[in-house]
Amino acid sequence: MPLYIGVMSGTSLDGLDFALIDQNDRTNLLATHYEPMPKELQQDLLGLCSSGPDELARAALAEQTWARLAAGGIRNLLHNAAIDATSIRAIGSHGQTVRHEPQRAFTIQIGNPALLAELTGISVVADFRRRDVAAGGQGAPLVPAFHEAIFGDESRIRAVLNIGGFSNLTLLTPREAARGFDCGPGNVLMDSWIQRQQGQSYDREGSWAAIGRANDLLLDQLISDSFFAAQGPKSTGRELFNLPWLEAHLASFPTIEPEDVQATLLELTARSICESLVASQPETQDVLVCGGGAHNTVLMRRLATLLPSCDVTSTSAFGIDADWMEAMAFAWLAHCCVEGIPANRPAVTGARGLRVLGAIYPA
Repeated sequence: MPLYIGVMSGTSLDGLDFALIDQNDRTNLLATHYEPMPKELQQDLLGLCSSGPDELARAALAEQTWARLAAGGIRNLLHNAAIDATSIRAIGSHGQTVRHEPQRAFTIQIGNPALLAELTGISVVADFRRRDVAAGGQGAPLVPAFHEAIFGDESRIRAVLNIGGFSNLTLLTPREAARGFDCGPGNVLMDSWIQRQQGQSYDREGSWAAIGRANDLLLDQLISDSFFAAQGPKSTGRELFNLPWLEAHLASFPTIEPEDVQATLLELTARSICESLVASQPETQDVLVCGGGAHNTVLMRRLATLLPSCDVTSTSAFGIDADWMEAMAFAWLAHCCVEGIPANRPAVTGARGLRVLGAIYPA
């Protein structure tokens, strides 16, 4: 029974998710753990998402701290599951994305996998995205192959929707290769705006957005960004969608209420997802939602309203908790690397062909 651990640190920078799986004919989730990210590390990593002084040293120090945090989380996971580290075949570590610019043929995730292997005594598979970029791809999204393995159905046309900091879709049509792409902002702008206005890390269940009213003129201006009209393969990140981007648009709306901005940002997330899904796979029957956005009840209701012909539900209803999908995916990607199984999807990323993803750092 091969055991793998996946470590995922996403755009929200709130913490690290850990998933322990066994991988035989199917993927089984055995245990999970969440490790909050210290504020100082959060700020260090956020600062690396844009240019600044002494970036190389700052990145090197930040990834040492990140690796030590990850190692502690893995120890906690194994302790709680009563499993010895020697039983784990490999850790799949996504690391922390600090830059993602496929238009310039690079993507950077830091996390010091060599240190992580040293601290845990477990082999680490990391750097999953750059091989796809080297092959001409976007390096993202990488989860469609995993979604296909878990949720592919011979009788249902499905979409798996991950709403993290950014949103991405996996399109699953029976007897066809998986397709997918980034849709645009998921939670990143909503989180940034409520942090700026209220000091809260996120809008719990969308309650603040619910008391506002979406501004149609602002929404039209936001969604006119060329990213939304572009056809896949496409991916995005904080390099494009960030507070300065939002503030540049808000300059034309000096009297808009903060809660109306939040409502408009929620509508931007919902509209960008639904319009791209309808354009790419109009016959979709099931939309399976994972990531933090699955807990935003206002957003989930809006998705259901905009997609009346679809059954919109959390992946939890299909037996996999929405909070652990990405960590599971990187455990699965580690398995694919160790076994020499190609795990990118050229139709998704635009790579020249199938590639084995990741680099192995032996224990």
